[in-house]
Amino acid sequence: MSDFVWGLLFVILAGILAGGSSAPIKWMRFFRYEHWALISVLIGMLILPWSILLCSADIKTVMANIPVAALVKANLFSLAWGVANVLAGLCLLRIGFSLSVGILTGVGLPIGVLIPMICRGSGMFADAPTLFSRAGLFIVPGVIIMLGALVLITRAGFGKETGAEREERRPNGGFKTGLVMATTAGVLQVGLSFAFIYSQGPINEALRAAHAGTAGMLVGVWAFTLPGGLLVNLGYILWRLYRHRNWRRFMIAPREVALSVLIGIAFLGFVASLGIGMQMMGALGASIGFGIYQTMQVASSQAVGFISGEWHQAPAKNLRQMRLALFLLLIAVVCFSAGKV
Repeated sequence: MSDFVWGLLFVILAGILAGGSSAPIKWMRFFRYEHWALISVLIGMLILPWSILLCSADIKTVMANIPVAALVKANLFSLAWGVANVLAGLCLLRIGFSLSVGILTGVGLPIGVLIPMICRGSGMFADAPTLFSRAGLFIVPGVIIMLGALVLITRAGFGKETGAEREERRPNGGFKTGLVMATTAGVLQVGLSFAFIYSQGPINEALRAAHAGTAGMLVGVWAFTLPGGLLVNLGYILWRLYRHRNWRRFMIAPREVALSVLIGIAFLGFVASLGIGMQMMGALGASIGFGIYQTMQVASSQAVGFISGEWHQAPAKNLRQMRLALFLLLIAVVCFSAGKV
């Protein structure tokens, strides 16, 4: 298979891991958000990537060769994604899962796909074609088709909710505030992808200069770009733990600790697969890779909902909307893939 096909498979895997990583939460009885999030964030964003990098390369040599500007840029983007991550969690309480996912992805998708074709990234992404190239004729329609699918997913998900479920969210207040949060998070969520796209060139050069091993090359960029996002997520999690004073739950739920570790491993697998896939797809990997990853993330998160029984009592009309949306997502993947130059 060609590098592009392998890259496509890695990006699809990234989307599946990102969308399915929340599945273990459904089997947790004692842990609240702050418990599983603390463990998974530390494992996926700090312990695993830095352990792999330390075993694979001389950190002093790597640091000496990375431009400070590249690190600052990467971590500012990462910090923006961290803020989006916190806002997204709050949106779920205020406006519900379906509407949150629809707005988050609907706002973030065109930004993440189209901006790297306008403001080109680092490394191989610096050679990306423009929006008005042959590739753009496939990628832009792919974005439009996926936005149509997201409208259907939002309507289907909102329609299947019972009145009681909607009432349950009202005490959390501020529907309009939730919409603003979701829109802001949609813009900022592309920071994770942009941290890689606009900084991987100089960081990879520094890793190669330090003769980093294969594993170090795979996760090294993320080890240096994730601290900004880690800072925001960790700060919010620790604030929740302090506020609720529920540290003891870590001691009474070893099974849920293991599930939280699994979420952290899935996160690192997702970002590593996304980075590998984008690079293997070549100059257009930043745009095509992000588009396909987002598509598969939405599809796999909905699949988790189907498997867990969330759609068993849904009206037939909403099921038809969801099936049509999933079909459109597949068409969007075809359009993105056809954009290869």
